[in-house]
Amino acid sequence: MEAATRLTTPEALRPPRRRRRKAISFSSSDPETLWGDVLGFRPLGGRVRAVRRLVTIVLWTLLAIPVQAALLALPGRLHVGFGRFYFRTLAFLLGLRIQLVGQPAPGRSVLFVSNHSSWLDVVVLGAVLDACFVAKREVGEWPLIRVVARLGRTVFVSRTRTGTKGEAGAIRERLGQGDSLVLFPEGTTSDGGRVLPFRSAFLSVADHARVVQPVSVVFDRLGGLPACRRDRPLFAWYGDTDIVTHFWRLARRAKSRATVVLHAPLDPAAYPDRKTLAAACAEVVTESCATLRQNRPAEPLAPTGATRVVAA
Repeated sequence: MEAATRLTTPEALRPPRRRRRKAISFSSSDPETLWGDVLGFRPLGGRVRAVRRLVTIVLWTLLAIPVQAALLALPGRLHVGFGRFYFRTLAFLLGLRIQLVGQPAPGRSVLFVSNHSSWLDVVVLGAVLDACFVAKREVGEWPLIRVVARLGRTVFVSRTRTGTKGEAGAIRERLGQGDSLVLFPEGTTSDGGRVLPFRSAFLSVADHARVVQPVSVVFDRLGGLPACRRDRPLFAWYGDTDIVTHFWRLARRAKSRATVVLHAPLDPAAYPDRKTLAAACAEVVTESCATLRQNRPAEPLAPTGATRVVAA
C-alpha cells in the first residue's frame, strides 16, 4: 500500500526536470541574403567543398585560356575539341554528372535549340556538343567569363526582338562558315519548373542552318537522389540572384546530375515560317522536360508530322 501511494502522488506524475535551462538560440541571419547564406550556420564540409571547387575552377580556367588562344591561331578545328574538353573538366570540378540521351546531328552548321534555366546550361551543353553559343551581350562584360566566352567564339546578341533581327547577320555568317551554334529561344532563364514560350524571332536565322535540333536540359539529381520541386531553384539562375551567390549555394552541395535529351533533327526548309518551326521545337522540348522533372526516363522525340524530321 505504501508503495502504491508513492506512485500516485502528484510529485511522481510530474515530468523529469529539464536539464537544459537555456532555450536553443538559432542564427538571426537571413538565409536569403548574400552574407546570411555565406556566413550563416552551415556544415563545415559544405564550405570546404565550395572553396575547393572555386579554387580548382579558377586554376583550370587560367590554365586553359592560353591553350585555347594558341589553338585558335592554328589552322583546323582543334579549338572546338579543346573547348568541349574544357567544359567537361569544368563539370567534373563542379561535381556535375551529365547523362546524355540521343545523338547530336552529324555534320556541321547545326542549330541546337534548347531550354534555358541557368548558366549551368552552358557548361552542360558545352561538354556534350561541338558548338558555340549565342549569348546576351552582358556576358561579354563579365570579368574572366568574357575572356572564356570570346575564346569560345560566342556570338553576342542583345536578346531583344528588334536587336536580334539586326544581329542575325552575324549568326547567319557563322552558320554559313560551318559552325554549329546553341541558341536559347526563351530569351531569358526560367525557374527550372517550366519551359517559357519560344520566341520565333530567335529562329529567324534557321534558314542558314543545315538542320535544327531541339534539346532538353533538366537537372534531375541532387546528392544522388531525385531532384524535386523544392530543389529546382537551387539549379535555376533567374530574377535578381547574382552569379556569386548562386555559385556558392550550388558549390556547397554534393554531387548532382543533368540529363540532356537530343531530339530528332528538323529540316527548317520543311516549315512554312519561323513561328511554326519555333512551335515544333517547343513542343518536344517542353514534353521531354516535363517527363524528366517527373523523374521518368525520357527518349528523343519528334514533333507532329514525321515528314518534317531529318534522319540523323
